[in-house]
Amino acid sequence: METLSDEMIMQKVSEGNLDLLKVLFDRHHRHVYNFLYKMSGDKMLAEDLTQDVFYKLIKYRNSYNNGSFLSWMFTIARNSLKTHYTRNHKTHDDIEVLAYKAVEEEENDMSENNAHLQYALNQLDPYDRELVILNRYKEIKYDELAEIFGSTPGAVKTRVCRILKKLKNIYLESI
Repeated sequence: METLSDEMIMQKVSEGNLDLLKVLFDRHHRHVYNFLYKMSGDKMLAEDLTQDVFYKLIKYRNSYNNGSFLSWMFTIARNSLKTHYTRNHKTHDDIEVLAYKAVEEEENDMSENNAHLQYALNQLDPYDRELVILNRYKEIKYDELAEIFGSTPGAVKTRVCRILKKLKNIYLESI
């Protein structure tokens, strides 16, 4: 199974072979968790939402249409996080407060540079932070990001470049 692509495995899952979802889970659960944790700053929430993402992969397996599996999975992850904050009437400000608290709690474990970087990331608006995390940390390509965000690859590349310049300025000011 290790030789099959994510797309081929998901196609088989959508056809009813649910046992193969374990392969996708093993390959991607850490990536989904890390993304959700970096966006929310809450370990427990990230764990819960990661489980929710893989539950939704099963529940909505028939809606998978042979596109990029990563784009589809991270779209589900983004929507799960957004739904969580909408249902709990939390705003983006609450996301930033949670992320900042997470940085404070972990500063003892993190190097000073990582703390400055996390602080700089938290200063970005959630949409920009999401783009940078998916592109730089999760190595999602521009064309897949364009699919996730409903944009064009060129527009996403330009946006990421501008966000990185902004992030650099914020980081350097925090040192």
